[in-house]
Amino acid sequence: VNNNAAAVLLILNTLAAEREVVVSRGELVEIGGAFRLPDVMAKSGARLREVGTTNRTHPDDYRRALGPATALLLKVHPSNYRLVGYTAAVELATLVAIGREGGVPVVEDLGSGALVDLAALGLPHEPVVRDRIAAGADLVTFSGDKLLGGPQAGIVVGRRDLVDRLAENPLRRALRPGKLTLAALGATLRLYRESPDLVAALPVLRWLTRPLASMEQIGREVAPLLAARLGDGYRVSLVAAECEVGSGAVPAVSLPSRALAVEHAAVDVEEIAARFRAARPPVLGRIHEGRFLLDLRGIFEPAELAVDLG
Repeated sequence: VNNNAAAVLLILNTLAAEREVVVSRGELVEIGGAFRLPDVMAKSGARLREVGTTNRTHPDDYRRALGPATALLLKVHPSNYRLVGYTAAVELATLVAIGREGGVPVVEDLGSGALVDLAALGLPHEPVVRDRIAAGADLVTFSGDKLLGGPQAGIVVGRRDLVDRLAENPLRRALRPGKLTLAALGATLRLYRESPDLVAALPVLRWLTRPLASMEQIGREVAPLLAARLGDGYRVSLVAAECEVGSGAVPAVSLPSRALAVEHAAVDVEEIAARFRAARPPVLGRIHEGRFLLDLRGIFEPAELAVDLG
């Protein structure tokens, strides 16, 4: 389907219309753009059954909620937020066991969704789709973009009989992605299956795992060239920086990075940022502590910053 929210909508409409979906209060997320999970559930026709509290939910909270009206148990991975401090959540394997006791399927919304173990690449851990299926989830939803590294899409994997029911829902046609999206997603998935070096082949992994030394090298090459293009009075220096994965993935974790800081004693930092936005092609940086920064994590060739700055 066309995004992960659509995948959740399709599942709820197919399996839980006019019935209850049990979910922890601490997992009732807002997914961006003011779209909230309870609103998606309401549009699906399912009835929300909240359990636990914002910061703590226990196995018995789910057990007490089970009844004749229960259609499924929903677990939502906090891919764009973190609860810290005095917290408790029910592990997927435990939730699966509760679902088996009650005879209802367990669905996990992973949000970002990783197909490989990011921790093995030196990155923060995120749940791997195949591991969640192995843990017993009946259906798992995740995005085709974000950590997977493809185009925006929503993907559902899991039990064949349940996936077949989703495919038969007329709503699926309204939510299906276009041919270009399917072609781009297919090409991305082929990299996972066929590439001898996935990190080198897949841009999102190449960016996320890029060594600091590589960024420093390109920064030293680009800094004098960029200063010359900007003109008199501009200073361009290589500085330490931090960045985030973004796109609703790996929240509250910063990655060490390197950036070019652009400064001018007589030019306001907002004016510097506006000049770069007006370049051809436009260049978007960020303002941090009074300096305009161009993060180098995604810059691999000096020519990528050889823009017309007017």
